[in-house]
Amino acid sequence: MAALSAPDPMCHKRAIDSSLRTRRPARDDMTALVWPEIYFIRHGETPWNAERRYQGRRDIPLNEKGKGQASLNGKTLARLFASRGLDPTQFEWHASPLGRTRETMERVRMGFTQHLPEVKFDVRLMEISFGVLEGSLHEELPANMAVAPGQRDETYWDFRPENGENYRDVEARLTEFAGVLNGPSVVVAHGGIARTLRVLIERAPILDVINWPPPQDTIMHFTPGKMELIRASDL
Repeated sequence: MAALSAPDPMCHKRAIDSSLRTRRPARDDMTALVWPEIYFIRHGETPWNAERRYQGRRDIPLNEKGKGQASLNGKTLARLFASRGLDPTQFEWHASPLGRTRETMERVRMGFTQHLPEVKFDVRLMEISFGVLEGSLHEELPANMAVAPGQRDETYWDFRPENGENYRDVEARLTEFAGVLNGPSVVVAHGGIARTLRVLIERAPILDVINWPPPQDTIMHFTPGKMELIRASDL
C-alpha cells in the first residue's frame, strides 16, 4: 500500500501541545463547523486495551484479536460501500500515524479490490495524551489523579493529567484537522478521537460520551448531527 510519509509523532508532541495551548478556537467555532461525511474506524484491540491500561501516545501494537477486528472492519466497509453505491476511490483516506492505526488501516484497505487513494497520516488524529498516566492500569489510578472510564462525569472533559491533554485540547486539534478535509473521508484513529467527534459532529452531550466505550469491531458513520453504528451482522 502506498502511503504518504509522516513525521515521527513523538518528535512533534511538544510542538502540538504548545500549539494547543495558544491556538484553541472558541467552542462556538468548533460546533459551527460543517463536517463532511466520515466513515470512522477505531483501531483494533491491543494488549493494553485488553488489560484496561492507559495507552494514549504509547505505540502499542495490535494483538491477534485486534488484527481480526481490523480485517473484519475492512470487509464490512467494502460491503457497506457496495450496498450504498459508494466509490471508495472518491473518498479521502486519513489515519493517525501510530503503529496500531497504521496496521488497522492496512487491514481495512485489504477488504477492497480497487486501487485506493494514498493514506494521509496526520498527527492531529493521534490519541489523547494521558501524560504521566500512560501505562497505568485503570484500577491502579490514584484518586486525586484521574477517574477510570465508567465513573466519570462531564467535568472530566476538562481534566488534563500532568504532561497530557484534556478533551478540549483534542477538540482544538480536530477542528484544525477538519480544515484539511475536502470531501467524504475514511478515518482510522482512536477511542478518544471517536468520543470527540461525537461531540463535534453528532452534537452529543459530553455526559453521554465521556464513559462511552468506542467499539473496535464497528464502523461509525458520521454525518452532521448524527452517528450511525454499523456492524458486520447488519449487512
